[in-house]
Amino acid sequence: MSTTADARGMAATTLPPGIAAAAPMPDILPAVTPKRGFIGFLRRNPTIALGGLLVLLMIGVAVFAPFLWTKDPTALAPALRTREPSAQWWFGTDMLGRDVYSRVLYGTRVSLTVGFSVAICASAIGLTIGLISGFIRVADAVIMRIMDGMMSIPSILLAIALMALTRGSVGNVILAITVAEIPRVSRLVRGVVLSLREQPYVDAAVAAGTRTPMIILRHILPNTLAPLTVQATYICASAMITEAILSFIGAGTPPIIPSWGNIMAEGRALWQVKPYIVFFPALFLSITVLAVNLLGDGLRDALDPRMAKRL
Repeated sequence: MSTTADARGMAATTLPPGIAAAAPMPDILPAVTPKRGFIGFLRRNPTIALGGLLVLLMIGVAVFAPFLWTKDPTALAPALRTREPSAQWWFGTDMLGRDVYSRVLYGTRVSLTVGFSVAICASAIGLTIGLISGFIRVADAVIMRIMDGMMSIPSILLAIALMALTRGSVGNVILAITVAEIPRVSRLVRGVVLSLREQPYVDAAVAAGTRTPMIILRHILPNTLAPLTVQATYICASAMITEAILSFIGAGTPPIIPSWGNIMAEGRALWQVKPYIVFFPALFLSITVLAVNLLGDGLRDALDPRMAKRL
């Protein structure tokens, strides 16, 4: 602004006699300084900040569960069964006298392990299938028909069918849910690849004689990571809900492993008289799924250039 004022002042001195120039206008609005750095990114994307904070809080609960005034989550105490929440039993006790607070906190480990593992495995396998199917036309017809057949079965029913063939364990739950989520990731990546392979820079790479694997790795893969990251957050939230459903109906983790689905399944018989047994694990599940979804929504807004907030 000072440079402009100096220029106007110089122009005013060169005017002929008898002609006056208007004074320069003062600044009405202050200059906008764009917020940069990590703090600025969080200020521009409060949804990511809130969702990430809640996710980190749940991860902290899972990691430091033994140090958060918990007891053995599998210890039985029939003389202390169905105690109401109090100063001694923060979330009360269940029908076998086990501390619900300790079981809920240790159950965070199971849900986060399943959610993150399924998101990583399904994203990696679906990304590979989507890249091959989207760029290689010959493989597209075969691979996508298989994926369409798997998607015709609801994911929860497919997971139940796969769990019926194996014994209940955390690893088998991760495998069953991963298989059910792979088709959705592969179709998303395939759709992105179909639009990318028609871009001029891909045609230029083909004309230059670049091999297909190098084109996929250098030109196609980096442009699929943004939508894949957003999809991975939704898969993580969906996997935690599916794990809770499988455990609730007795097809997931064994009853000896404290998980939110198992705790709710054991407390449903006493729901009308002791609702806290179901309420606390359901509350933790809802908060965790909400946090992951908030993180996914924020990443979608931040990574999509059409929706990004720019100053």
